[in-house]
Amino acid sequence: MTIRTRFAPSPTGYLHIGGARTALFSWLYARKHGGQFVLRIEDTDRERSTEASVNAILEGMTWMGLDYDEGPFYQTDKFDRYKEIIQQLLDQGDAYYCYCSKEELETMREAQMQAKQKPRYDSRCRHREQPLDGVEPVIRFKNPIEGTVVVDDLIRGKVIFQNSELDDLIIARSDGTPTYNLTVVVDDMDMEINHVIRGDDHLNNTPRQMNILKALDAEPPKYAHVPMILGEDGKRLSKRHGAVSVMQYHDEGYLPEALLNYLVRLGWSHGDQEIFSIDEMIEKFDLADVNKSASTYNVDKLLWLNQQYIKESDVGHIAHHLNLHLGKLGVDPAQHDNLHGVIQAQQNRAKTLIDMAKDSLFFFRDFTKFDATAAKKHLRPVAAEPLRAMQQALMLLNEWTPEAIHEQINLVAEQLEVKMGKIGMPLRVAVCGQGNSPDINLTVYLIGKEKCITRINMALEFIAQREATS
Repeated sequence: MTIRTRFAPSPTGYLHIGGARTALFSWLYARKHGGQFVLRIEDTDRERSTEASVNAILEGMTWMGLDYDEGPFYQTDKFDRYKEIIQQLLDQGDAYYCYCSKEELETMREAQMQAKQKPRYDSRCRHREQPLDGVEPVIRFKNPIEGTVVVDDLIRGKVIFQNSELDDLIIARSDGTPTYNLTVVVDDMDMEINHVIRGDDHLNNTPRQMNILKALDAEPPKYAHVPMILGEDGKRLSKRHGAVSVMQYHDEGYLPEALLNYLVRLGWSHGDQEIFSIDEMIEKFDLADVNKSASTYNVDKLLWLNQQYIKESDVGHIAHHLNLHLGKLGVDPAQHDNLHGVIQAQQNRAKTLIDMAKDSLFFFRDFTKFDATAAKKHLRPVAAEPLRAMQQALMLLNEWTPEAIHEQINLVAEQLEVKMGKIGMPLRVAVCGQGNSPDINLTVYLIGKEKCITRINMALEFIAQREATS
């Protein structure tokens, strides 16, 4: 049997963390078993579904690298098929028209609650033989009254539901449009989905869907219900916890692999291992190892993972993602002829690509003023002589390499009989405009001789002006 999984989001908003994790688990399970991963857009909610949301979902999937083998399929393209199945259930006697008004249903539920009964539809239209004039009915599935439904969940184990506790759910609204529990059954059946991995908020729908499949003489898929994600306060994850769009993490400078690694560890583990390559995720992922309890979202852990990925990722891969963030700062990466060198210099320093882009600006463009704190501390009159000596040494340097630059800094320190810090820190502020940078030898090398000479001139002028006004 070929494993076939699916991810079936509703396009009523962005692709959020919970949905992305569900997509990842489904994708990993299909890839691990050499199966197919299907993308289905459940867009029958016409009022809330938007093209922008569809695009956001597709964009998020692409950025994370969750490629799908089939799709995207859209439920709105299958209304004729849903009507066909609804009619089949009516003809079989497994569905019926319900003429109850909203007010009648509310009265029924209030009476049940007053009697301390579970609010549920009491099937009063199940045996109705005559329609009610002037009422557009809904269509309900005739759920079995007796027996049980056993969901042999791949994560939770066996979960047993009494049919007597399941009411006759609506499968078609009064305007004829199908409901979620009908469309998902038809789609999974028609697309031959045999493994459904989804959030455990769908668990209560599962016995109802299994009963519809049984009425259609179809084999139910195997189900795996993934526990929800909670915020650190123990409440269901929401925007206030940072549960934002997947693409916001893209915009905030996270690498997609870091987010995937974080998501796979939200509820799944393999020993004590924390960092997984994509290939390792595919190889080691198993639904049997998914926790039965809820997971807690921790943005600090995600940030730590992102920092590790920046440190270890291929420079070319980082460059591909960094270009966007440099562009947002008005920098054309092509302005520097050694972008890879800049990235290598910053890899061990940055937690996000935004950090890397901001902290690298002085490599790409000149600045007009020095950081006030750094200048006050390091661009003092006593720094003028070391800076002039370094400027002269750099001007005469024929071999422009980090090693040769390091040698010149040492020589100047020896000649002036000062410690390296008395040379390095004024030089760093002079050529970078700030007090933080990678190794000074590498920094000077990457900025280039001409720019360094010019910027040291600017620093000397700054010192002269400061001395003149003091």
